[in-house]
Amino acid sequence: MLVGEAPGAQEDETGRPFVGRGGQLLDKLLADAGVARPQVAVANVLKCRPPGNRTPTRAEARRCVGWLDRQVEQVDPLVVVTLGTTALAWALGPGQRLGDVRGRLIDWRGRRLVATYHPSAALRFGPKGAPMAALGEDLALAARTVELS
Repeated sequence: MLVGEAPGAQEDETGRPFVGRGGQLLDKLLADAGVARPQVAVANVLKCRPPGNRTPTRAEARRCVGWLDRQVEQVDPLVVVTLGTTALAWALGPGQRLGDVRGRLIDWRGRRLVATYHPSAALRFGPKGAPMAALGEDLALAARTVELS
């Protein structure tokens, strides 16, 4: 299960998560890791787009946490991958630094968690940027973990 931040403009229009440029990158990197997008549940911390597509506030995230927690319960994934710092804060609490926790498996709520960069960060830093490489590595780690379970 992948958990992102909030719907963007294209996601708002279609009602589906990760369908814009970030979603296209995510699909490619998942395929590189041997995972087809239909095999993965995808959710967001916020269920609606914040005004101006800004980063969600902690209060907004707190208001939506029950919905996301219930989605995780329903899907019951072996591995949860948090995409970006908003999703990381939902899973591990505010103040966590992505650089301190990414690249490894974390025991979380009876399952495994992999924290990584949001696809939009990977796009901002470009194809040779550290976030792009890390996102690909972390998705591959999650895929291997599911395969071994």
